[in-house]
Amino acid sequence: MRLAAAALAVSAFAAATAAFATDELNAVLGRALFDRDWVPAPASTDAADGLGPLYSARSCVGCHVGATLAGRFTEAPEGRIAARGLVMRFGDAEGRADPHYGRVLQTQAVQGMIPEGRIVVAANTDAARGYDIMLDLEQGALHPETHRSLRFAPPLAGRAALERIDAAAILALADPDDSNGDGISGRARMIATDAGAALGRYGWKADAATLKEQVADAFAVDMGLSSALRPFPHGDCTPRQAECLAAPSGASERLDGHELSDEMIDLVATFLASLPAFGAEAGGEHGKEAGAQLFADIGCAACHVPVLPVTGGEPVALYTDLLLHDMGPDLDDGVGAPGISSAEWRTAPLVGVGVGEGRRYLHDGRAATVDAAIRAHGGEADAARTNYIALEAGERAALLAFVESL
Repeated sequence: MRLAAAALAVSAFAAATAAFATDELNAVLGRALFDRDWVPAPASTDAADGLGPLYSARSCVGCHVGATLAGRFTEAPEGRIAARGLVMRFGDAEGRADPHYGRVLQTQAVQGMIPEGRIVVAANTDAARGYDIMLDLEQGALHPETHRSLRFAPPLAGRAALERIDAAAILALADPDDSNGDGISGRARMIATDAGAALGRYGWKADAATLKEQVADAFAVDMGLSSALRPFPHGDCTPRQAECLAAPSGASERLDGHELSDEMIDLVATFLASLPAFGAEAGGEHGKEAGAQLFADIGCAACHVPVLPVTGGEPVALYTDLLLHDMGPDLDDGVGAPGISSAEWRTAPLVGVGVGEGRRYLHDGRAATVDAAIRAHGGEADAARTNYIALEAGERAALLAFVESL
């Protein structure tokens, strides 16, 4: 009996070791796909083609860079800013894409085609965002009801944990009618799927329920690479862009009839899931405790909930409630989503917020500092912002040091 038990233990250990090794290998393969520069079709290999025909980046790292895989701003000649991970989103108040340009301005194109336009970012310390935007459209004007919205690539490290947070705990935090009268009326975004309604967790407006869906959507819209979840071989091309729709596709039977196989999407998601959440070290433990207490006292923790339970695991500290909140007119960009107003945004997780040079904050990267991001809050966060501004200088410094340490 003892020998049998020992044999079972050895077998279980071997299986666990093999599973761990497989996950590590899959993460390495996913990283290679994340880093890959994709090429237009047709190419000598159908495992790396299908880019475009119109696209915003050739690779995932074209937008997501640095320790946390977030967008970055760096100085460029003549007062310009080199912005990685900044795209121009198009849509009306209901979230409908522009009938000609689609969801996103595609600033690059395969050989023989013309990009839809370009975005030029120039430093301007007097502007509300700290920068000016010049937008050149190459294919005519936008529809009269189409609004423009800058979107900045958020950090990805540690974000896989969002999918594991217990849905019931998130829904319990929702208070769409502000029944408790605290001025905060967060609500969950429910997304229709083949298996029923699922809780939106990823994206600035909680557009995707799973990390895998978010990965597939980014490949489709930003690089024009189709998959089973997003079966659009011509990416963001619209019916009005006949030349784009007539371009060669990289779809292959070896890739489930698409340009990316389901396994490839899984591998990238596995890589992202392997990235731990981490933050910068700032201040001593006493300073962190003081900052954490202020964070709660002034109302930040009402939406940036420090800890949430995980289904079948230890609770995670991501500082979000994953709910949509009205952030007021200053952050209203005019681009909504089905059932979601243009002023509503999903509470952004704060873990890793202080990591990396050139980090920017808020959906459009307008804030160069955490202080500027807090001051731009409004709507349901107006009371917390007012409380923050009223703090003594030393208290504000303690709170900011805490947030930047997450």
